[in-house]
Amino acid sequence: MANTKKTDDRQSNSIIVRSLSWVDDRKKVDRFFWGLVVFGVILAALDLFYYKKTYFDIEHFPGFYALYGFFMCAALVIAAKAMRIVLMRDEKYYTPHDVESEEHPELDLDRKDADV
Repeated sequence: MANTKKTDDRQSNSIIVRSLSWVDDRKKVDRFFWGLVVFGVILAALDLFYYKKTYFDIEHFPGFYALYGFFMCAALVIAAKAMRIVLMRDEKYYTPHDVESEEHPELDLDRKDADV
């Protein structure tokens, strides 16, 4: 009886929730992760078996573009964290000029105790 209720709840969810529900199962996430690792190793191994026309000597290194992409992605994350420190503003930075910080007359607030 409990199983039918669980499937009914899943059917009532949106299509995005139903398509991503596999993420709740740890075994499926682990399987997906190791599948990506195997796929990456296969692609890196295939990099050894074809001719590459390169312009720089470093491009002859096997797996150069995979390593370059990984380190550039990591560098972007580190740069974004550093930029966050520099660019981050105080929580009340925009408050003096924000519409939400204005005082509203009692009549505009739709309160029941306001005098009409």
